[in-house]
Amino acid sequence: MMRTKTSAKDLLMRYTPVAIALSLLAATSSSVLLSQPPAQLDPRASALLTEGHAAAAAGNLNGAIDAYESALTVEPGSVEVLLSLADATRRQGMQGKALHYYRVTLASDPRNVVALAGEGMALAEKGATEKANRNLARLQTLCGKDCAETRTLATAIAKGPAPRMVTADAVTPKTAVSEN
Repeated sequence: MMRTKTSAKDLLMRYTPVAIALSLLAATSSSVLLSQPPAQLDPRASALLTEGHAAAAAGNLNGAIDAYESALTVEPGSVEVLLSLADATRRQGMQGKALHYYRVTLASDPRNVVALAGEGMALAEKGATEKANRNLARLQTLCGKDCAETRTLATAIAKGPAPRMVTADAVTPKTAVSEN
């Protein structure tokens, strides 16, 4: 039996699938090994967060925002605190401030469905339905149409923008002259 010399093409075709499989295994295992578990909240921040939740449940949004902001100073960048603060400011009617907190959260975790839904609701309440629909489409790809956040955002978009407050400067009184 005569043996022929193996060409470079044959070697490439034989060992490429094995090399790709080994590199994927190494990449997956190294990313799993290097990932960190979620950090625990500082006990002071946790107590302030609980206080904020209680105030929000009682309808005291100003007290809740104060507690959440205090928790944010103790635990800066905490996703849980930022989301609670964003929700409270959105419920109080400060959609611009809420959008800031949602976007800070999304900068650190772009796949956070709660932040995406909250940002979409704040946008819908401001009247930016096109941008809110983009968030809805992104949510549908991340968690599907049956996800609670997707349904909540779809309802907020269907509801439309929140009624705007009229300031005293915007209203001009009608002057009426009457005799005594």
